[in-house]
Amino acid sequence: MAGCQCTQAAGCPTVSGNFTRLGINIDNYDFLIALAGNPNTGKTTLFNALSGLRQHTGNWPGKTVVRSEGAFRHHEYKYKVVDLPGTYSLLSTSEDEEIARDFILFGNLDCVVVVVDATALERNLNLVLQVLEITDRVVVALNLMDEAERKGLYVDARKLSRELGVPVVPMVAREGKGIDQLLQTVEDVVTGRLSTRPRRIDLDPQIEEAVQQLLPHLKNLYPHLSNHRWLAMRLLEGDRSIEDAIRNDALADPETGSTVPADEEIPELEAALEV
Repeated sequence: MAGCQCTQAAGCPTVSGNFTRLGINIDNYDFLIALAGNPNTGKTTLFNALSGLRQHTGNWPGKTVVRSEGAFRHHEYKYKVVDLPGTYSLLSTSEDEEIARDFILFGNLDCVVVVVDATALERNLNLVLQVLEITDRVVVALNLMDEAERKGLYVDARKLSRELGVPVVPMVAREGKGIDQLLQTVEDVVTGRLSTRPRRIDLDPQIEEAVQQLLPHLKNLYPHLSNHRWLAMRLLEGDRSIEDAIRNDALADPETGSTVPADEEIPELEAALEV
């Protein structure tokens, strides 16, 4: 394939008739996906398997954290894939968490693939549930199934999928096992052939009432966003980074800007927070 950026270790760029690694050839893509996950879940191994890359392409804007992105084709669709920093949560207590959270919130993603370690699900599901609060378009890559088997652990992927309300794909990324199923599942999600019903945390009635009071203001300010509920929850928890982003109009649609003047809506939002 002309212009292939794959390394020798990645092998031939064409893995099957339906899947082609494109390296850093990421122009004119159809869908944007991100890989999220705890450290040491095999997330970057999966990124390498999808893109054919063994290299990083730069840093996140204004950050010292390395940014990796590549591309692949599955069937007739071209995908850009971004490997987010490994993180245990999205609560923005570190630079890695802030980058991962902001990209999932505001990166106009078509799908988030959350890579989890089948041998440590309890620890990994914390991040999964946080991602599900932000977006419906999630696929869980249940990686390291071989390690789980060696430890005598059995993970029921179908039951886990029913509990989470999103597809769960068993995998052994370093051996390429499960990649075809993962790609088909991602395609089904981004094209709308597969609908998800992600599990959301039930809030205390008083907190739920406060969230409902904030939602109209957030929707007026940011009609282009799809995660107003999560923003409301973070504001109620006193997330300074979200507060600053609102005051600085950093969450506005980059193409059209805010549809409502911030100096009119933000005082009402602040008043609602004080109730």
